Amino acid sequence: MTSSGSDARTTSAVPRLVVAAPSSGSGKTTVATGLMAALAGRGLAVSPHKVGPDYIDPGYHALATGRVGRNLDAYLCGPELVGPLFLHGARGCDIAVVEGVMGLYDGAAGEGELASTAQVAKLLRAPVVLVVDASSQSRSVAALVHGFVSWDPEVRIGGVILNKVASDRHEALLREAVDCVGVPVLGVLRRAPQVDVPARHLGLVPVAERGAQAVEAVAAMAAQVAAGCDLEALVGLARAAGPLPGGSAPWTPEPVPTHHPTRSDKKAPPRVAVAGGAAFTFSYAEHTELLAAAGAEVVAFDPLRDEELPEGTAGLVIGGGFPEVYAAELSANEPLRKSVAELALSGAPVAAECAGLLYLCRELDGAPMCGVLDASARMSERLTLGYRDAVAVSDSALAGAGTRLRGHEFHRTVVEPGAGAAPAWGMRAPERRVEGFVERGVHASYLHTHWAAEPGVARRFVERCRTS
Repeated sequence: MTSSGSDARTTSAVPRLVVAAPSSGSGKTTVATGLMAALAGRGLAVSPHKVGPDYIDPGYHALATGRVGRNLDAYLCGPELVGPLFLHGARGCDIAVVEGVMGLYDGAAGEGELASTAQVAKLLRAPVVLVVDASSQSRSVAALVHGFVSWDPEVRIGGVILNKVASDRHEALLREAVDCVGVPVLGVLRRAPQVDVPARHLGLVPVAERGAQAVEAVAAMAAQVAAGCDLEALVGLARAAGPLPGGSAPWTPEPVPTHHPTRSDKKAPPRVAVAGGAAFTFSYAEHTELLAAAGAEVVAFDPLRDEELPEGTAGLVIGGGFPEVYAAELSANEPLRKSVAELALSGAPVAAECAGLLYLCRELDGAPMCGVLDASARMSERLTLGYRDAVAVSDSALAGAGTRLRGHEFHRTVVEPGAGAAPAWGMRAPERRVEGFVERGVHASYLHTHWAAEPGVARRFVERCRTS
């Protein structure tokens, strides 16, 4: 199995399939990541995608394929951007594998199919491979598969992969049952603890924290999928997807030109420092692409290791992650904390999401942080999770007051107070409240947003970097 070299690499007909499941915990990540790695190991250029706002699974996808893992979120970006963002990520690839979220038909609460795996599969006209945890059933699997196949006739379930199968006898019973439904079994996987990925309070432990262990886990996933699944049949299913609807064109971070550049426009690009490393692993690839397209020089730094911001930093982006796990190490890096505080106090643009918000507080679980915000942060027993419909309350480096964006919250921490004198966002759903901080050039909030939905965010931020 090698690269096809066909026109599919450059057109909307790129072969693709969606890996979904009846519910969370069925084995989607194992199968999707293992399939990506197995296909890449056979010489195919594989484009990895994840339905929904999850940041962690794309890290494993990137490890499996050697390409950036990208999200497809119909709530954050709107259904109209799912196809273009998919094509942007899949450009030049032989095949694309899309890992679903939760159960196949689960979407944004109270919004019908919006942001569900089923909706994304329909928007992409992609066949679905259903991963079923068969550990506690035999003939009943037929009723389960039949229900998922018949629920929405616009969703094409092209095959089933049976996971956590106990024995040859168990496999025979399952195959006989599924055969009655008329859906092919494309793989059978036995229980394999070596493919398990450790989890904690917000899900799987990210790749950046696991190093060689993550590499070994992905290799084990690839071996399991290669041994237990019909790769040729899966590739054939992906190739039957056909072109995307509506003649979709790839999304691009490049702004639409409004004038011809002159010599006076050619100033040195402002340097935007973007936090990374093990403590700050949550980011969408399109954010740095948008910053660069808006004219910034994007430079990564690691708050766990670097003792000062990159020289000449004009703006700072601190995304999500797990600062609570690394609070002691972040606190011990006092030179960088002072460097961040000095930049913020100077009025330079600073965009901080979730983990970035915690890092800018006075303290996190008693450990001193940057002290940019007069607020303290601590771990909580309560998980805050869900999509949010938000409006910018205060004019900031990211958005003008009144700008509407959709976002996502995902944390087990509390910041007190929850909002500053000039809040960042007013939440419209599921409950009305204000949240976050806008102070000087700082915009700090729990809300994760996807800037592809509003490219003006990156352009506004970079322009503020030029003029602050």
